[in-house]
Amino acid sequence: MTRVLIGALIALIVSILIGPRFIAFLRKNEFGQHIREEGPEHHFAKSGTPTMGGLMILFAATVAFLAVSRYTLQGLTVLFATLACGAVGFLDDFIKLTHKRSLGLSGRWKLLLLLVITAVVGIVAHHLQIEHQVFLPIVNVQIPLSYVWYPFLFLIIAGTANGTNLADGIDGLAAGTAIIAIFTFTAMNVVSYVRSGAAPAHRNLTDLDLAIIGAALVGAAIGFLWYNAFPAEVIMGDTGSMAFGGALAGLAIMTRRHTELLLLLIGGIFVIEALSVMIQVFAFKYLGRRVFLMAPIHHHFEMKAWSETKIMVRFWIVTGILCAAGFALFYRYYFRQ
Repeated sequence: MTRVLIGALIALIVSILIGPRFIAFLRKNEFGQHIREEGPEHHFAKSGTPTMGGLMILFAATVAFLAVSRYTLQGLTVLFATLACGAVGFLDDFIKLTHKRSLGLSGRWKLLLLLVITAVVGIVAHHLQIEHQVFLPIVNVQIPLSYVWYPFLFLIIAGTANGTNLADGIDGLAAGTAIIAIFTFTAMNVVSYVRSGAAPAHRNLTDLDLAIIGAALVGAAIGFLWYNAFPAEVIMGDTGSMAFGGALAGLAIMTRRHTELLLLLIGGIFVIEALSVMIQVFAFKYLGRRVFLMAPIHHHFEMKAWSETKIMVRFWIVTGILCAAGFALFYRYYFRQ
């Protein structure tokens, strides 16, 4: 347990300490955010705000995790998923910056790279002999998926990475919601670790390692939020938002007791963001009308004259409620498997 707290503290300190110099470096090299023309008009005031702040999160979290990790394959796999999805986001950000536009890596290439990441995670899961099934809480049913489990992995990784990316549109929104979601998985693994044995020497190190990587990411994200809170001094960019998606997907897959479906609650705000875009596109294409004033849904509330801080805090509250429900289901049903 001490390792979990130390990991979070190291990441927090590193993130806060490197923040000013990293932001100055981004400003000096003119690595500024390009704003979508179809976005809310007041967002143009953010044009030029240093971006790719996700690198700061990834550096701090990686240093902290490697410093105190027990180096289990599950923990390293979550780290890989986080860094790999962050790399996809970094490539997207880099293309935007070099071409001086708001459009980066094409959707086709993103999905292809996410498919490669899924393949690596799938190979590791096969090596770890993770059962190809999902657990339905409340009804207490295990659903065998056989080889369909591998496309299911892709859906988890690609869906979560893109969902977190869509939520990155307001200062502090993606970072705050990701902190709450990752903290929930961290707490789940702490509980699993404590209940895996009476004595610390006999407890499951995999649970501990997953808690450490979660805590490291939370600490790094809190340090980043110090500079990302409204009005943001730095934006995480796709580098950070997609990395958070990779982390959540990796934790859901590698956490024992098949917690993948709990992502629908723990990552519920990202599901809502993605659904709002899908509904908007479908309604406009086939019905000729818009359901929301603007999608993703946080822009809808912006168009209704909600302040960014109001949207951010209310989305944090919703995330907290959904994550509490997810943790309650985990504690109530998943230890019976």
